[in-house]
Amino acid sequence: MSVLASSRREVLARRWIQIVGFSLAGLATAAVIAPVIWIVVDIFVRGHSAITWNFLTDAPVRQGKEGGIFPVIVGTFYLMIGTIVVAVPVGVQAAIYLSEYAKPGRLLRLINLSIVNLAGVPSIVYGLFGLSLFVFVLDLKTSIMAASLTLGCQALALIITSSREAMLAVPREWREGSLALGASRWQTTRHVVLPRAMPGILTGIMLAIGRAAGETAPILAVGVAFQLGRLPNSPDDQFLALPYHLYAIAVQVPGMPESRMWATALVLLAVVLAFNLGGIILRIYYGRRRQS
Repeated sequence: MSVLASSRREVLARRWIQIVGFSLAGLATAAVIAPVIWIVVDIFVRGHSAITWNFLTDAPVRQGKEGGIFPVIVGTFYLMIGTIVVAVPVGVQAAIYLSEYAKPGRLLRLINLSIVNLAGVPSIVYGLFGLSLFVFVLDLKTSIMAASLTLGCQALALIITSSREAMLAVPREWREGSLALGASRWQTTRHVVLPRAMPGILTGIMLAIGRAAGETAPILAVGVAFQLGRLPNSPDDQFLALPYHLYAIAVQVPGMPESRMWATALVLLAVVLAFNLGGIILRIYYGRRRQS
């Protein structure tokens, strides 16, 4: 009887430990999600009344107090597309080399440590770096090109790290099986590793581009403007962008209606979510292809 009672106590103890563990995990999850939901709802409530067709399609007037933000939205899309073009090919290829081709050793560990540390560099440092290299040395002027290159450098660390981890998560046995069947290392990487790692790679790209879309300090040094008479016609032109426009109308323009500030923040949030939604759709697509 004592053995049976002891066994029951152990079962009850494990059950209570499991309940407490799940409860703490649920509370931690709620503590993370609740502020995000509150912020999104608060921005929507404060700014949705100012979202009109004219607000989305007209140019700013009187320092943004009237008119719309169409050139600002266009400039933000140009900037995000430029960042993707600059950062994604370089970041993914660097991750392929580090995970599939580089020989393990001190040099590889040093490179990986340096890449991880780059993710923690303050964004203003990237802005000054872009100003000195792309504007002064390479003479790209203050432009979309210089800003895209700057944000691309900032996004590289996160893209490389997440892509490398996604590829390393692919079982080694799959690589060995492909090589045993006569495939080359590149064929193995292309047809075995990359398709399985693609959801993780896309997640890293979404996080990096989403962060870049909300940056103000780097683009402030390399080409963003507050007022322009026209849309940018080439990568060499200056541009408007939602993060800096929001900062300027909130801090530097007296008498700005609060609803317009919150509406601009809501549009910025929607632009970032639109890019993330596109990445999620691609991730689901590649996930289904991997299962089929």
